[in-house]
Amino acid sequence: MGIGIELHSARPRRLDPAHTRATLLRASHEHGEGLARVLHELPLDRGWRLWRIDPYDHTFFDQREAAAALGEIDRLLALCVDEEQRAAAVDLERMLGACAATSGGWLWFVGD
Repeated sequence: MGIGIELHSARPRRLDPAHTRATLLRASHEHGEGLARVLHELPLDRGWRLWRIDPYDHTFFDQREAAAALGEIDRLLALCVDEEQRAAAVDLERMLGACAATSGGWLWFVGD
């Protein structure tokens, strides 16, 4: 199980591959396993925006949600138990920051 992250310039349409390719700005798939594992460590507190990321399905964050989720990264890093999880959390922080800085940006979390 792993979670890929894609940054898009507009909300991607899962059923329209041509549109999805046209809006793709950046992708990160190398830390998917570590990301899934560290997100599994989140407390069952729905107050976390990151808790919404589903490792088995697709999850979307808009620019505003990404900016808000950036505030949870320090707490997520504290939950990391190994370097794979830490690298995944740092990569997530980078992608959230890129989305927050992209006008109209969307993150697509691609679950297995």
